[in-house]
Amino acid sequence: MSLRKFIEQTAVTGDLITIDTPVDTTYELANVAHALEGRPVLFNQIKGHPGWRVIAGPCADRRYFCMDLGVELPHLLDHLANAVAHPVAPEMVETAPCQEVVLAQFDLRDLPILLHLPEDAGRYIASNVVIVNDAEYGRNMCYHRLLLLDDKHFAARIIENRGTYNALQKVEGDLPVAICIGVSQAVHLAASMGPPPEVDELAVANALAPTPLVKCLTNDLAVPAHAEIVLEGRITRRTTSEGPFMDLTETMDIVRDQPVIEIDLITHRRDPIFHALLPGGLEHKILMGMPKEPTIFNEVNQVAKCTDVVITPGGTSWLHAVVQIAKQGEEDGRRAIQAAFKGHGSLKHVWVVDTDVDIYDPAQVEWAMATRFQADRDLIILENQPGSSLDPSGIHAPGQKSRTAKAGFDCTIPWGVDKSKYVRGEYGRVDLQEYGIR
Repeated sequence: MSLRKFIEQTAVTGDLITIDTPVDTTYELANVAHALEGRPVLFNQIKGHPGWRVIAGPCADRRYFCMDLGVELPHLLDHLANAVAHPVAPEMVETAPCQEVVLAQFDLRDLPILLHLPEDAGRYIASNVVIVNDAEYGRNMCYHRLLLLDDKHFAARIIENRGTYNALQKVEGDLPVAICIGVSQAVHLAASMGPPPEVDELAVANALAPTPLVKCLTNDLAVPAHAEIVLEGRITRRTTSEGPFMDLTETMDIVRDQPVIEIDLITHRRDPIFHALLPGGLEHKILMGMPKEPTIFNEVNQVAKCTDVVITPGGTSWLHAVVQIAKQGEEDGRRAIQAAFKGHGSLKHVWVVDTDVDIYDPAQVEWAMATRFQADRDLIILENQPGSSLDPSGIHAPGQKSRTAKAGFDCTIPWGVDKSKYVRGEYGRVDLQEYGIR
């Protein structure tokens, strides 16, 4: 469903928090949204931005994705994995809500773009998905944070040797771009998944939930028809300083020389709703981490029977994962570790556990490590591996892939032993109401 439909649904379920008190985009809105993290929060009055509303937190909990996509939580991982494996080409439409209002004359500073932290380089958009066309592979959709520069320009953090960067290398001059703000959960998830370059992320989104597209007005790109806001423009050959900015790890990312995007046209829905995603917050973490779980799941299933995967919030929802397997051979745990690193290249540490361990409970994972793991037998260390630019402890050099050490912990029951001593005792369940406790 569209972001607007999701907001209506959460109002009905009682999940939505509505704030009618006027708030300022300089620190105040971010601080209030952070204090209410985990719930969708709709701000109805924005100081200095009449006619605009701001939503924070629509992607802050897994159950919101389930609500939006119409799947139960235990089936969400399978639903995501199936969409990546079987994308569905979206329908093209002639008219769309995202083009109800067309602004050829505009000032980007009129958008309610937040200043999140005093340490930030300026006002940033972190919720947007960016659509470009790769001359070799076709349409690509991903995230690029945007630093507001002036009335027509942003600086964009474009990671080297990935989709947008590679597409930019294949053209002379500017690369047309469409920047979409206020999209559906399906579009957010698809933009986060990072499938092979030949896979159209918008087709993945359409496999998750119907996602009709409409052609842009100034270029040949297509965008989600129900997006709240679309900025049509070009990634130029001009560069400027971008950063610092608080990233996923809740540490400040460094200053880099990055491309400048020039905006040519703004279209938006009537009574537009701007999605404000807090850097380092729950939305940031879930949208970065959760879409990588299907890729890990698929890789591990090539070598073992994988039953579940979670990228953990304690590992900044990017660097740590727990993999659950139904062990069927002595080497399954070690194979699962190697496959998990293949499934998510930025992964730094991974724990592999048996099916009796709740991977969403850190205490149970630690229990499995305490009772089933021996470092001299079950620890895998990989030195000088490609790592994440987000890890402040890694080795980073300009223009080069970050490097790191990686570790895998096989916390499964050893193969071929008496399993009885590894089984956790469980007390029987009682109905406390029978004892006068409610």
